[in-house]
Amino acid sequence: MRLLHVARSLDPKHGGPSESVRMFVLAHQRAGNEVEVATLDAPGTFETAVNCEVHACGPGKLTYGYSSRLLDWLRANKSRFDGVIVNGVWQYHGVAARKAFAGKRPYVVFAHGMLDPYFRDRYPLKHLKKLLYWNLEEARNLNRAEAVCFTSEEEKKIAANGFPFRNFRRVVVPYGTTGPEGEHSMLRGAFAESFPALADLPFLLFLGRIHPKKGCDLLIEAFARTAPEKMHLVIAGPDETGWRSELEPLADRLGISARVHWTGMISGQLKWGALLMAQAFILPSHQENFGIAVADALACGVIPLISTQVNIAPDVTADGAGIIEPDTLDGTDNLIRRFLSLTPDERTQMSVRGLECYRRRYALSGAAETLYQALGIGPEVPKEVF
Repeated sequence: MRLLHVARSLDPKHGGPSESVRMFVLAHQRAGNEVEVATLDAPGTFETAVNCEVHACGPGKLTYGYSSRLLDWLRANKSRFDGVIVNGVWQYHGVAARKAFAGKRPYVVFAHGMLDPYFRDRYPLKHLKKLLYWNLEEARNLNRAEAVCFTSEEEKKIAANGFPFRNFRRVVVPYGTTGPEGEHSMLRGAFAESFPALADLPFLLFLGRIHPKKGCDLLIEAFARTAPEKMHLVIAGPDETGWRSELEPLADRLGISARVHWTGMISGQLKWGALLMAQAFILPSHQENFGIAVADALACGVIPLISTQVNIAPDVTADGAGIIEPDTLDGTDNLIRRFLSLTPDERTQMSVRGLECYRRRYALSGAAETLYQALGIGPEVPKEVF
């Protein structure tokens, strides 16, 4: 089969959607199918982010990403594809996909956490704008799709609360990560070479966007409260909103600035090396529809310390594969305390359970097949509507 992914951008700084495209391209190819990607990126920017042909139809205007070139390309090429996967909502590429494919080619929409009620509660004014847009465009985008896809049962359950016209089919698609790519010793060495000051230090690792929803402020305060002086904290990720300019003074006021290390965004070998060198991975997020970095940590045998607001937390809890607490200062404090209280044997056992959790749940097995079923180009799957 020939499949097309449509995405706003493949810029890895945008996190989930771009990483999802990369993962599913690999899953499609492993299943023996051909895949291409169409984006609203400017030509010559992120075409090498995935290992397949990329059609950059931008640059899209403003955050919405309008570009007539995308719709023109989709219409001209629609007959070449058996199915289409649209990544993300609230932006122009979803409208373009509907106009090009509805009634002509099967397409599904991956929500990527963008229908989570967290955003309604956290940004009420933006939610009012989204309600208007929902009535104008987004409800039609979803209703005309073969299915709306989610990465966890929790995301599927809570998605779209507060929006009308929710008569779309919903499907959970197995999601995850490929795991470390290379020999572990080589990956550790690559990270140590790039960040020699961290080579011999015990550290907790935060890996993700530096964004208020990720709870980085809670992490710094809890770390100052609880972590022993020999422990360090590595915050690895892009500073999307300029929040680091507030977080660094916070660490300084708390007297831990010398123990907090900012690496910027890391990927590939450096990402895997950081995980393999970390004492534990920590994510006190206020909202996480899946948490791909959690799956990355599990794949490395690294214990995840995560908030209850990470939607795969119930899986991690059920498998005894990590430590889970509320997304509060006390909860984040408890994440660190509980980890530090584990004996070496308990850490080893939790690490082993984490690897088992990854292999069973998040190693991308069945991902491609479930997507094809959702598109209606594989065996029939039950229809389920909100």
